[in-house]
Amino acid sequence: MAQIMRRPSESVKIGSVWMGGNHPIVVQSMTNTDTADVAGTVKQICELADAGSEIVRVTVNNEESAKAVPLIVEGLEKTGYTTPIVGDFHYNGHLLLKKYPECASSLDKYRINPGNCDIGKEEKNNFATMIEIAMKNNKVVRIGANWGSLDKVLLARMMDENSKLSSPCSSEKVMEKALVASALESARMAEVLGMSKDKIVLSAKISHIQGLINVYRELARPENGNYSLHLGLTEAGMGHKGVVASSAALAVLLQEGIGDTIRVSITPQVGASRTEEVVVAQQILQSMELRNFTPQVTSCPGCGRTTSTFFQSMAEQIQDHLRLNMIKWRDLKPRAAEMNVAVMGCIVNGPGESKQANLGISLPGTAEDPKAPVYVDGKLVATLQGKNIVPEFVKIVDQYVESHY
Repeated sequence: MAQIMRRPSESVKIGSVWMGGNHPIVVQSMTNTDTADVAGTVKQICELADAGSEIVRVTVNNEESAKAVPLIVEGLEKTGYTTPIVGDFHYNGHLLLKKYPECASSLDKYRINPGNCDIGKEEKNNFATMIEIAMKNNKVVRIGANWGSLDKVLLARMMDENSKLSSPCSSEKVMEKALVASALESARMAEVLGMSKDKIVLSAKISHIQGLINVYRELARPENGNYSLHLGLTEAGMGHKGVVASSAALAVLLQEGIGDTIRVSITPQVGASRTEEVVVAQQILQSMELRNFTPQVTSCPGCGRTTSTFFQSMAEQIQDHLRLNMIKWRDLKPRAAEMNVAVMGCIVNGPGESKQANLGISLPGTAEDPKAPVYVDGKLVATLQGKNIVPEFVKIVDQYVESHY
């Protein structure tokens, strides 16, 4: 594992999950179901948890969703899931938490957006109400500022102060400073109200990479309180854009030791599984060598030397097999997540790369002898050929997991 020095941060316990301090960085996600649809929401939370989401957030935006929360938690418990559930509140959270105490007590954490609690008000009475309810129920809060919903009073004040400077900053820079100020001022207000630091998580999200890096570097400064931090590039986008932008932003911060939980906020394609964001978040952490979630497949891109279709199909089948089986290995063989499997397309780099992996197969390329040597921990153990190369190699992989982990 990489020796990346994590910044000091407060340890926070959310349900059964620890974050911050020396605890592993936690993967988080959010449902996109109507929370009032209890069965549908329970089903999606289970899917996200199976994919590896360790905390799941749900929207609580009306009375129907607030009423549903206890039923959702009960449904999860009946199916054996203990995934902590976070309620996402905007505008009316103070009203819902007061009117539906079972919702307040069932959730493991409240996400509070300081820009949407007391819109346009100097007083922060609604924010204070939510903090008081959280303390009464011994719950964690994430104070999550977002540049799309900044505290209007705070932003106006900081813009005015900036305009009076002899060398004013750009409006973008003022917004970055306002995001940090919103999160920190709200956290300090929560502490004044009596909330302990080990119940507070901060986030300040922007949808462009450099701004996000600037904001989190500032939040992570020791003089700003060492709060536990939740990372995420908000509104990252769809497909390649969303994956690449999130990876680029989060990798920089993670390399600097910043971040205690992460979420990848990519827009799923119509009908696509919500679990994609979990897989991407896991892969970012695993690629950074910060955590292990599933065995990794090393495969070459293919070229004119490779029998591309078969090589690509095998790499995909092996990757799918490992990810699917890791769900059951997670409890029985957790160290299997550390395994590296090489599926290579020809003799140029195939044997060498295969020897470096725990298990490797070097497929025959164009015009090569139709044999595929298999290496286990650097040693040649078999040579496969014919129509059953894939199932025979899968069998070797499964035997390795059984005997080594």
